[in-house]
Amino acid sequence: MADLIVKAAVKEALDDYNVAADFYEALDDEVTELLDEADQRAEANDRRTVQPRDL
Repeated sequence: MADLIVKAAVKEALDDYNVAADFYEALDDEVTELLDEADQRAEANDRRTVQPRDL
């Protein structure tokens, strides 16, 4: 999957902290996993629309 994380947005959200370079990749992996799980839940419920409840 493509990079889902916008580094500038993350850095802005964590403006009181330094952000390690490898944090972005780890965060991207977590988001990818979350999206995969939401996709699977929607599919398991016979839907083609991913909804907030799938998170």
